[in-house]
Amino acid sequence: MKNLDETDVKILNRLKQNARTPLKELSAEVFLTTPAVSARIEKLEAEGYIKGYHADLDLEKLGYGIRAFIMITVQPEDSGKFYDFVRKEKCVLECSHITGPYSMILKVAFSSTGLLDVFLGKLQVFGKTETQVVFSTVLERH
Repeated sequence: MKNLDETDVKILNRLKQNARTPLKELSAEVFLTTPAVSARIEKLEAEGYIKGYHADLDLEKLGYGIRAFIMITVQPEDSGKFYDFVRKEKCVLECSHITGPYSMILKVAFSSTGLLDVFLGKLQVFGKTETQVVFSTVLERH
């Protein structure tokens, strides 16, 4: 957290808890004027500390109760096609390049195990996969 002071950290933590926190409320918490807090937030956005504002959706209530982590080994020469594929697939929540026996890990969500199975069939053209289905999530931070 280079170039961040204690006030910036407080603002970031509060926005992480609730991105819709009113500026007036933030101002009172960090003992600055509303314009000063607004300027700090704009600076944090410009410097890339704040990448965006998002709604935290309940996937299960939305009908996507099947969540899984899929590890896959993708050959370097296939990575461009693989990245294009996962970017187009709405079921892919995250895709990370990792160390270890697999090269990628995907976090995915589906409305049924049948759709997960269909997706795995499409994915396996890129390499060997291993899938872990999520039973429950104990902690999720953003």
